[in-house]
Amino acid sequence: MRPDDPLLTILACPLDKGPLSLLPEEEALYNPRLRLSYPIVDGIPQLLPSSGRKVEAGDHEDLLTRLKASAT
Repeated sequence: MRPDDPLLTILACPLDKGPLSLLPEEEALYNPRLRLSYPIVDGIPQLLPSSGRKVEAGDHEDLLTRLKASAT
């Protein structure tokens, strides 16, 4: 999945229905509100609630910093 993929505008977290951010280095989509990371396998986002991986506080801060840097 690429950052300019139009699919990113319609994908939503299965739990809170909010938007997800692409983490290309991790091949994952990230929900910073719930601190959940969903894997992308062979280009297909795995958006089942059971697929979400909890992100620890320190990693969460690092991911937020990288997301802000990529947005500018």
